[in-house]
Amino acid sequence: MYEPYPVPELAREHKRIRYSSLWDFAKQDLRLLAFFLIIASFIGFGIGYFWICIVIAFVAFFATQMRSLYLVNEWISNRPYDVPPNIGGIWGALLFNVYRAQRQERIVQAEMVELIDRAQSSLVALQEAVVLIDENQQIEWWNPAAERLLGISSDDRGRNILTLLRQPNFIEYYHHIDESPDGLKMRSSLFEDHYVQVKMTRFGGESRVLVAYDVTRMHNLEQMRKDFVDNISHELRTPLTVLSGYIETFTDQEDINPRWKRAFDQMQSQTRRMNALVNDLLLLSRLENDKNIAKNQIIEMPSLMNQLFDDAQAYNMDYGHTLNLDIDSHCDLIGSDMELASAFSNLITNAIKYTPKGGTITIGWHDDGESAYFVVQDNGIGIDPKHLPRLTERFYRIDSDRSRRTGGTGLGLAIVKHVLMQHQAHLEIESKENQGSTFKVVFPKERLSFPD
Repeated sequence: MYEPYPVPELAREHKRIRYSSLWDFAKQDLRLLAFFLIIASFIGFGIGYFWICIVIAFVAFFATQMRSLYLVNEWISNRPYDVPPNIGGIWGALLFNVYRAQRQERIVQAEMVELIDRAQSSLVALQEAVVLIDENQQIEWWNPAAERLLGISSDDRGRNILTLLRQPNFIEYYHHIDESPDGLKMRSSLFEDHYVQVKMTRFGGESRVLVAYDVTRMHNLEQMRKDFVDNISHELRTPLTVLSGYIETFTDQEDINPRWKRAFDQMQSQTRRMNALVNDLLLLSRLENDKNIAKNQIIEMPSLMNQLFDDAQAYNMDYGHTLNLDIDSHCDLIGSDMELASAFSNLITNAIKYTPKGGTITIGWHDDGESAYFVVQDNGIGIDPKHLPRLTERFYRIDSDRSRRTGGTGLGLAIVKHVLMQHQAHLEIESKENQGSTFKVVFPKERLSFPD
């Protein structure tokens, strides 16, 4: 690291230089020239060679300027880091300003070197792997964690990153990083049954910084959760079906005791609720396991919207809401019709369930040429804004008692989120308590099919 240079005597003597004009320095040279001319005049008049002495005075002044120029050039060429020679006039001012600028540059350079050293030290201390990749896909720098997680060695400097990490999913991610904002989880090429989360960011054009960290424990926990949910859901389905069948049989008997009928009705209601929960869990499990399956059907949205509206009217019989259908777009969607219909139905039934009787619900399909929007708007009870960030979490409930009364499982919006993620779409929620809510699904242009 560069050490700050001591302030030279020249700087102390010329502190006012920063605030002085060039004319102040030119005066020194003019006074020197005037001194030479006066001396030459007296001598010239005395010996009778006036003009010759005047010429000699100009030559002497020119010689002093050449000497100053020589000293400036010699200092810049051979001793730029030393204190500059102490000369006056314009050349002295120039020399001092060059030295001052050079010194300030060195101080800034020293600070930058220190900052870079501290940044490198912090990157070296990280447990996450950090790799710098230039615009030619070659490895420029890495920290020790990259050696442990990715297997980079000292011989890999200048090597193409795609020849080191050769997994097809990484190569695809490298060329399309904008399509995967959360990065990529991939198997470790060094350790069996280990997983690494990789995320890249562009900088300086096509150069990239790669950050990777071990997610094996998180992956195993997530897999355990998925296996548990999948297994328990399948195991519950059979006994629930049996229980539901027997309860329905007893409930349908005409001579059943009214006290027992009430009990059987409650059991049937709870069995249906458990069945709905199991079905939602199985659907979530299927969505998670089928995320890589291509979803490229052309879905005729006017037809789907009319079907959803008919289903909503049937569901609305017990609520008495006013339902409106607003379609002002002729574009279709590219995706899975069953999954999207399920997600849209969840949003519609939620609006119907959580709007007091006699409300108004509008279902819409719109586009602006760049994006398309599926919208469900109601004038129901609304949602406190503090709940909005967590609304799509599994089993998250704003009001548990209300969810039980309406038969909610707490998985509806989680299912919606998974379906939308697999269609590169996202959910926007606007809501105010006692004023209603608006759920807007935004689809990117890549998912739209416009008529010819």
